Formats: sequence, structure tokens, C-alpha cells
Amino acid sequence: MSIFRRKTKKEKLQKKYREKLSESHKMSTINRKLSDQLMFEAEQLLKQIENEN
Repeated sequence: MSIFRRKTKKEKLQKKYREKLSESHKMSTINRKLSDQLMFEAEQLLKQIENEN
């Protein structure tokens, strides 16, 4: 196993998913509409992750 191996598409999507969830959680107390939008985007990423299997 190489130290500098490339990330798979699934790993990249998982990272984006975690970032969207985190951002959504932060925005939930500030801007509920934006939080809902970020949660929707995270759900779309989750569907893409599931399709990668």
C-alpha cells in the first residue's frame, strides 16, 4: 500500500458529505433555510455514495 495513493471517487464523495453535514449543523442556528439546503445537498451526495457500491 502506497502512502501517496489516490482517493477513490467514493472517498471524495464521503468527505464532501461530511463537510455538508457539518456546515448544515453550524447553520441550523443561524439560517434555517440555508441549513435545509445544505442537508438536501448532503442527501444527494449520500445517494451518489450508495450508487458507487
